[in-house]
Amino acid sequence: MRYRTFLSVLSVTLGVCIPAATVLRAADPVRILVLNMHAGKDASGKPNLDGIAALVKDQKPDIVLLQEVDRGTARSGRVDQVADLEKSTKYNSAFSPSLYNYDGGQYGIALLSRGLIGYRATMPLAVFPVQARAGGSHEPRVAMVAILSVQGVTWRVVNTHLDPAEDGGRAQEVAALVNVIHNQQVAGTPLVVGGDFNATPDNAVLKPIAAAGLHDAWAECGSGDGFTYPADRPAKRIDFLWMSEGMHCASAQVLDTQISDHRPLLVTLK
Repeated sequence: MRYRTFLSVLSVTLGVCIPAATVLRAADPVRILVLNMHAGKDASGKPNLDGIAALVKDQKPDIVLLQEVDRGTARSGRVDQVADLEKSTKYNSAFSPSLYNYDGGQYGIALLSRGLIGYRATMPLAVFPVQARAGGSHEPRVAMVAILSVQGVTWRVVNTHLDPAEDGGRAQEVAALVNVIHNQQVAGTPLVVGGDFNATPDNAVLKPIAAAGLHDAWAECGSGDGFTYPADRPAKRIDFLWMSEGMHCASAQVLDTQISDHRPLLVTLK
């Protein structure tokens, strides 16, 4: 398994071992896929990890941002889904657990990259008081920060999965996420932030992200409503890719598939 665990953004900010460059060549489009993979199950709840790997191999994105990923849980047959996808796709991988002890394994978010993954960190998006879910359980949220080599250029990538509750918890998570974003913007390298935000574009909870200087890829180059959830009858857009200033996209599309309970978002950057 080719991923490392680092405990602070400082580790991400310093000691980068990826060759740096300041601009992308105009002829080099970069494709980014965002998918809540529903613990490797399709829209009907049937195991479909092979289908996700097939989608990646078919679309050939440079970067894949995944949410709801299991490693060794009973519900997913004890499969290390990160290792399985890495083996199937031949991509490099990184994993950030939000639950370290869940159903006999771990649960969280993951990243696949065609290029080298340098350093990465798991940053908690803390909420106070801790938000209780159904049955009194808790699901803390995190953001993964990774430094990648994308076609020879150093990129910073943030992947996350925010809480669906419409209370103060998600606003706190966004505030913590914005702090993570600001820390990464200091480097001046290309920065993308993506994942399942569990909020629609008109929700005020997302305004701080735009205020931080990021712009929504779908709003720039998508066509239509961009609905991603639920996969069988999409009714809302809650999966996003945000880009830093100076970055622009050529196209954004929602793939018509029920490979998960979310439809994948595929963005091609200029």
